[in-house]
Amino acid sequence: MPEVIEVPVLVVGGGPVGLTMAIELSHYGVGSLVIERNASTTRHPKMDLTNGRCMDLFRRTGVADRIRAAGVDQDNSYDIVWTTDLKPGSHELHRFCYPGNRAEYWRRRNCNDGTLSLEAPLRVSQILIEPVLRNMAEACADVDVRFGHRLESFVDGPDGIVATVVDEQTGETLIVRAGYLAACDGGNSTVRKQLGVDSDGMLGAAHMYLVHFRSRDYELLHQFGQAWHYQTGWGQIVAQDDVEQWTLHCLVPPDAGFEAIDPRRLVIDLMGKDFDFEVLVANPVTLNYQVAHQYRVGRAFLVGDAAHQFVPTGGYGMNTGIPEAANLGWKIAAAVHGWGGDALLQSYHDERQPIAHISRATSERHLGIRAAIYRLYAEAGDLAGTGPEAEAARSRMGHRIGLLGNIENEAWGTEQGYRYESSPVIPDEPGYPPAFDMLTVKPSTWPGRILPHVYLEDGTAVFDRLGKWFTLLVLDGSDAAPLAAAAQAAGLPLEVLPLNDAVARRVYEKPLVLVRPDHHVAWRGDSLPAGAGQGSWRIGQPVESCTDLIDLVRGA
Repeated sequence: MPEVIEVPVLVVGGGPVGLTMAIELSHYGVGSLVIERNASTTRHPKMDLTNGRCMDLFRRTGVADRIRAAGVDQDNSYDIVWTTDLKPGSHELHRFCYPGNRAEYWRRRNCNDGTLSLEAPLRVSQILIEPVLRNMAEACADVDVRFGHRLESFVDGPDGIVATVVDEQTGETLIVRAGYLAACDGGNSTVRKQLGVDSDGMLGAAHMYLVHFRSRDYELLHQFGQAWHYQTGWGQIVAQDDVEQWTLHCLVPPDAGFEAIDPRRLVIDLMGKDFDFEVLVANPVTLNYQVAHQYRVGRAFLVGDAAHQFVPTGGYGMNTGIPEAANLGWKIAAAVHGWGGDALLQSYHDERQPIAHISRATSERHLGIRAAIYRLYAEAGDLAGTGPEAEAARSRMGHRIGLLGNIENEAWGTEQGYRYESSPVIPDEPGYPPAFDMLTVKPSTWPGRILPHVYLEDGTAVFDRLGKWFTLLVLDGSDAAPLAAAAQAAGLPLEVLPLNDAVARRVYEKPLVLVRPDHHVAWRGDSLPAGAGQGSWRIGQPVESCTDLIDLVRGA
């Protein structure tokens, strides 16, 4: 007889999003089984930056410091360098300068206006992130992580999910009975296919070839100094760890015949000479723009690349998936603990799918800028010469690149300035919310926005003072007892945080701000609702009492 496992949540996929999902659930006291068809964490570099929003979310669950220890040195830059090519004697055309983490933390201490994340972004390869997350997930007493296990099929029945899982090494079958299923199994998601969920967007938006290699030939690789990306008109080198691991990216025509590519020759051609390096991984990648029509079907939820795929300009794949895991994790936990309603679970789709469309649109804009720069290379003429004409051509080229800009690494609005606009568990507010801008963040506590990070006058960060579940910020000494009583009656965990702080009062706009576990503002006001609700409130009705408010945010 096959082994039978009963678990609150089955997580399919042991990449960074799936492992984060398990850690999030454990953070809220809910166990899970993580299955991953591969025998080990990835050997492919994939993403190489974890943005500040994700690092803030990792900080809540104790992950941020461990991931930061795996990243590049605190003082190393995040510079993006465009060059004539990468051969010896090449010329730098334009450099977009971004400081390292030490300077970014200093900036956060001295620009305390709510526009920045608490954590600085981190240059760290997915190769290094996944083992950290796996170790942390395996250290959770209520998480069972099984690599080398494949989901074969599942049924969403009246009593929950029943899944058939195969041990890839032994061929043995096990049956998993779970309350919920989180599909974090990537772009070719088995779960999405079995659910029959379609996507909209574009398949084959671009075709790339990646070569991940090891070398310490700094004379060649650092001819333009230490930087993050070294970019040319036909390929780029990404510094993965600033020590010895690098990745070549190049665009290729879809009919080029990937099988005929010699990865070692590709690196030599880009660098202009043979040198001491070892090819670690080489593979073609077909890039898609896809967003699933539904993120939830019954008890199954799509998360990360199972829900969306983007061209990596801007790095929105994992950096969109981690906030999805943070959004869904506490909602499933609320349902498991008995106080979260079905509308709360449905709000995962209603809140996160529009953000995937924002990420896709931003990535498309970034790709358009890259295409414009590639056209400049094609039109520039001789950039490698030594005469005054070549020198003038390089100057013009660098100036034009600078004018086109590098919003690919500066779209702060897409990363942390968005708002959940159509959520069934966030109340409407009269007036006009701040307009969304993919490039900038205007601090606001308008319901649905991410609570702006600020340091308080005592030097602590507000994020570090928030409770695990809901937190009511009280900035004017108001009596929060009515809301606390309503939360207690409904079983919703709520902490009250009084703040007598001038910076918080200025940035947070209202004296009362209710913050969710994922840092998003659930409600705000000048005073608590004063009506005497008796639990008869329904979604769509005005919030007239503290009981109404608690019922709304828990999706009752």
